[in-house]
Amino acid sequence: MNSFGHNFRISIFGESHGPSVGVLVDGCPAGVPLDPAHLQADLMRRQGGAAGTTSRVEDDTPRLVSGVFEGRTTGTPILIVLDNTRQDSGAYEETRYTPRPGHADLTAFSKYGGFNDHRGGGHFSGRLTAGLVAAGGIAKKIIVPVTVDAALIEAGGSKDLERAVAEAAAEGDSIGGIVECTARGVPAGLGEPFFDSLESLISHGILSIPAVKGIEFGAGFAAARMRGSACNDEIVDGTGTTRTNNAGGIAGGISNGNALVFRVAVKPTPSIGKAQGTIDVRDGRRVSLSVEGRHDLCIALRMPVIVEAVTAMVLADCMLAEQMAPRVWTDRSMREAAGERGKEKAERPTPRSLDGLVCDAIAEIPENTIFDEGTVAKLETITSRLEHLKHIIRGRDEEELRLFFSRARVPGKGE
Repeated sequence: MNSFGHNFRISIFGESHGPSVGVLVDGCPAGVPLDPAHLQADLMRRQGGAAGTTSRVEDDTPRLVSGVFEGRTTGTPILIVLDNTRQDSGAYEETRYTPRPGHADLTAFSKYGGFNDHRGGGHFSGRLTAGLVAAGGIAKKIIVPVTVDAALIEAGGSKDLERAVAEAAAEGDSIGGIVECTARGVPAGLGEPFFDSLESLISHGILSIPAVKGIEFGAGFAAARMRGSACNDEIVDGTGTTRTNNAGGIAGGISNGNALVFRVAVKPTPSIGKAQGTIDVRDGRRVSLSVEGRHDLCIALRMPVIVEAVTAMVLADCMLAEQMAPRVWTDRSMREAAGERGKEKAERPTPRSLDGLVCDAIAEIPENTIFDEGTVAKLETITSRLEHLKHIIRGRDEEELRLFFSRARVPGKGE
């Protein structure tokens, strides 16, 4: 249907030319600092207006209708609404009964008996990905210190993105692209064997993004042409770090502690100015159609932040399932969760959260310790934590940064 996830669950709503689009987020931990400004940066990355993208530029200021009180999440469903204010539906009257090739017009007409909103693709439009990006902004907070970064690495079969876009524009055509996504700091143990494998969950979410037609992890399809001796990732230490990463950070459907790496194939935008053949659904007559309106020449240009958002949502869902992310972000709840472990341990984050694992590693290193292999492994975990601090600082406000440090602090251990 229109919902995705288990512990961190989202439901999208709206149509491209309706009053609004948005998302309902259920399962977000309580106490997470959240206001519209925290989501705005990623929403701006998704906007059109740049070369090769649609000229429709919505304001996309998110309205947090529920689930937030005094700047913190309450633990109840969060409703985020993004108003549509710059629709232009005039160009879509011609396509009401003449479905555009490559679009969902005909399948939507068939499934819903013609009652679907056809304007701008209606509920099937890429406009609805604004809700995904908003939900992903929340998920990115939950999975700290894990970071997710995506980039367009190829467009129209070329690494020269600007040239590829310019050539397609000159021909009145469109192009697709390939987006690569990397998640760093992903803990080992996320995902289940077989049907809820981490690849399955990520693929489910990613392939739900309009225009995405394929996904590969690590070496991907190239692995089919490799020998086992070349494809296997040699393990180099006790933390599971591997010399190569052909598996893309997943083995047996479960994260192995290495970087999660995958690539996404995005098809060309189907709305083009060139004449194409279609039918009139009222009488089955063959007609020629040239699509007008405001469309992306290369939708892949706006895809990286959407891929990041969906990836973060899946990781948040899995981390909450494994209790690697706290359910309540307050000092009091952390003390209560600690129970009888004593005052010092009671100040640490919720057990099995990533912050908690780091704090436990620090606390277990005695003074004048001999740095054996086990201790080195703990120090490597801490080092990995610090390496990603720059990603947490980037784009985050002072309040969230203070919370980050307070969750990672170990009382009595000094600076």
